[in-house]
Amino acid sequence: MTSKDTHGGVDRSFNQAEAFMREAIALSRHSIESRQGGPFGAVVVKDGVIIATGNNQVTSTHDPTAHAEVVAIRNACLALKSFQLTGCDLYTSCEPCPMCLGAIYWARPNRVFYANTKVDAAAIGFDDQFIYDELERSLDQRQMPMIQLLQDEAQAVFQLWEQKTDKIEY
Repeated sequence: MTSKDTHGGVDRSFNQAEAFMREAIALSRHSIESRQGGPFGAVVVKDGVIIATGNNQVTSTHDPTAHAEVVAIRNACLALKSFQLTGCDLYTSCEPCPMCLGAIYWARPNRVFYANTKVDAAAIGFDDQFIYDELERSLDQRQMPMIQLLQDEAQAVFQLWEQKTDKIEY
């Protein structure tokens, strides 16, 4: 399926988007074949050019945060020398999990394109519904105990940040 532009031709941006998604999907296959991690890949695009890629590397790096989207965001931010992805699009082979979704919102790309859904991921053993459910519970009702300690001491550091005149806000 292709879309048409107003001049009756094929919309190049649609074809380009499909090409970027195919790269994310290829990275998801690479992740499996290289035994780096699960079947997930992502690319970051700026001005029609892939500036960074990432594939799942959880098992090969022993890092539970090394999801494809997080790896791609880290690589893109290094390439751009920025902690935000303003003006970028993220293409990911699967709808982002809660952790990746949080990272994506912090990175602030313009758009996110995805292929598989979270339901598709759950069907092959990557079910994050328990995290969504936990987020809806109050802290005292969560399965993992959340215990607050030393708030006064931590507040002193927050006050330092608040008073800092040369901070880089984000």
